Amino acid sequence: MPRRREVPKREILPDPKFGDIEVAKFINVIMLGGKKSVAEQIVYGAFGHIKEKFGKDPIEVFRTAIENLKPVVEVKSRRIGGKNYQVPHEVPVKRRLALAMRWARTAAKKRTEKSMKLRLAVELFEAAQRRGGAMKKRDEVHQMAEANKAFSHFRF
Repeated sequence: MPRRREVPKREILPDPKFGDIEVAKFINVIMLGGKKSVAEQIVYGAFGHIKEKFGKDPIEVFRTAIENLKPVVEVKSRRIGGKNYQVPHEVPVKRRLALAMRWARTAAKKRTEKSMKLRLAVELFEAAQRRGGAMKKRDEVHQMAEANKAFSHFRF
């Protein structure tokens, strides 16, 4: 946190191929070590695989996948009276998108397909159908929040 002034938010330009800001954010999530062109090749290659293999519009598959992956509630640890409680909280809108994209990336990395393009394509397609590793992660987060619903009165 800077003491002097508030740092302005950086404006993310839409991606060059589809003109979509969410796709540009996803490319930034996939990017490692500042290699944006490699990240673009991976994402656009995955979109190409979706179109070719499954015969569906890749942007629609991407949007439904991200929408399905967005969590509604999560647990945060709070220390009250010398004990740590997992208190369920509603997830802010910006964090929902960030978590969904991050979970899609990590689930794709854990898959066994040959290339990252293929892994990402299959993971996005499965997430659009409410299956796959990223959906499992989202469901675990929701189950954890449901199990700790008794501690929701500790939310401030």
